[in-house]
Amino acid sequence: MVAVNSTMLPLGTRCPDFRLPDGAGNVFSRDSIAAGRPLVVAFLSNHCPFVKHLKTELAAFGRDAQAKGASMVAIASNDVERYPADSPELMVEDAATFGYTFPYLYDADQTVAEAFKAACTPDFYIFDATGALAYRGQFDETRPNSGTPTGSDLRAALDAIVAGADAPSPQIPSIGCNIKWKPGNEPSYFG
Repeated sequence: MVAVNSTMLPLGTRCPDFRLPDGAGNVFSRDSIAAGRPLVVAFLSNHCPFVKHLKTELAAFGRDAQAKGASMVAIASNDVERYPADSPELMVEDAATFGYTFPYLYDADQTVAEAFKAACTPDFYIFDATGALAYRGQFDETRPNSGTPTGSDLRAALDAIVAGADAPSPQIPSIGCNIKWKPGNEPSYFG
């Protein structure tokens, strides 16, 4: 397991637009999901040990975020030809198994991951109600085989953003499995 850190997209960056299907073929857009509310975006992978470590707590976080008036979406961008465990069909199963109440979308051509400068799974972003990036970083300080996930960093950031305040500092990069780019598709921000 090779771990990489998130790229820490600059705060204030506008939320990239997207229009993606979920594993069942239903299409969602950034604007239909955010609808003028704070938006949590999580890049996930079904098979990554870092994501597996927090799936149950991530589902709870998603329910809590929605109860606080925020929107949430998860996006999978891995190359499913080389990593079939991340296929759209298995995304549907994963979402049902863990009780995700937020859309889990498939970025087949990886352009959305590139637009967010996503690097790892999990990779988290919170945009405020105006669409400006207010948080990017880790879920919490736990790692596989090291602690029970609470989502403390992401929760504190969302609470502040929903209240109209700045997310706490410092913001610590997320760490996880690298996004599995299609051959020849690795973005220039890794070069």
